[in-house]
Amino acid sequence: MSTEPVQIVCPSCNAINRAPREKLAAGPKCGKCQAPLLPGKPINATDANFGRFLGKSSLPVVVDFWADWCGPCQMFAPTFAEVATSMATEAVFLKVDTEACPQTAGLFQIRSIPALMLFAGGNFVAKQQGALPKPQFEQWLRQQIAGLNS
Repeated sequence: MSTEPVQIVCPSCNAINRAPREKLAAGPKCGKCQAPLLPGKPINATDANFGRFLGKSSLPVVVDFWADWCGPCQMFAPTFAEVATSMATEAVFLKVDTEACPQTAGLFQIRSIPALMLFAGGNFVAKQQGALPKPQFEQWLRQQIAGLNS
């Protein structure tokens, strides 16, 4: 694993921060607003800031495309939140409401939700359709992230 500092977008003010990889578990804070950089919960992304998270994050970015009216999305939300907590130093977890963010949903041609996408270095890596049980979601995500590091 690289010892290079990681670049993290602040979930509160969208400022770009650099933090030593080995100190991510210590809970780094934003140099601008002092908010936690890795909040241990999903970040609600918007059409306005989604690109910044993708393009400026050194960590992989996991995105849950969802909608409030979608039953499977509501059932999957706690699973996504639990994995975001347990893997907070390994990836950035974003939630994109397809109703509130039609540009982002359209850009990635989201036709069925929930839809999970993984990005690294701003590039698409993998997609998974449908709500997964926690063990399968964690396994899928860990396999994808391991593939990035090999």
